[in-house]
Amino acid sequence: MPSIYDLKPKFQGLLRPISDGLAAAGVTANQVTLYAVLLSLLAGGSVAAFPEKQWPLLLIPLALLLRMALNAIDGMLAREHDMKSPLGAILNELGDVISDAALYLPLCWVPEISPVWVVSVVLLAIISEMTGVVAVQIGTERRYDGPMGKSDRAFVFGAVCLLVGLGMNASLWVNYVLAATLVLSGLTIFNRACCALEAVA
Repeated sequence: MPSIYDLKPKFQGLLRPISDGLAAAGVTANQVTLYAVLLSLLAGGSVAAFPEKQWPLLLIPLALLLRMALNAIDGMLAREHDMKSPLGAILNELGDVISDAALYLPLCWVPEISPVWVVSVVLLAIISEMTGVVAVQIGTERRYDGPMGKSDRAFVFGAVCLLVGLGMNASLWVNYVLAATLVLSGLTIFNRACCALEAVA
């Protein structure tokens, strides 16, 4: 199924000069991965600290965009500048899950947003990423199939935080968006599992 992740090659092309410059400066892929996690923790922490304020929510879309850029850059550093390592692979996968949880779980404390929907979406997000990794364990490539992959979640949560941060009443629509995201996340898990099994077969 289509996913925003399909746009990644074009996004990487725009960021390649930055990646090359960081490599020349001695910045490693693992450092960039850790910077992305730290950024997510700081942005999510600001929402958790001030859940009734609107300005922390406006930090989330910016943090998500920067995180996507950093994730693309760390991948290019690893592949194109001979920085691949077992540690890097572990940090990459754990970093994504930790960053998702850090950015999205604090929305549980935002008024008018259901904690049940937020926690459910984050839980299925973790399972969907685990499903993608398990594909490697059964002998095929890591799966990134949609319709609700990491980039798609970032778009949904970024849009939600932007609109609520700008003053839109969350009670009228956010929980419905989260419910739809939950359904699409379940479909993503099924889709990734099926694609992995088909690839092995």
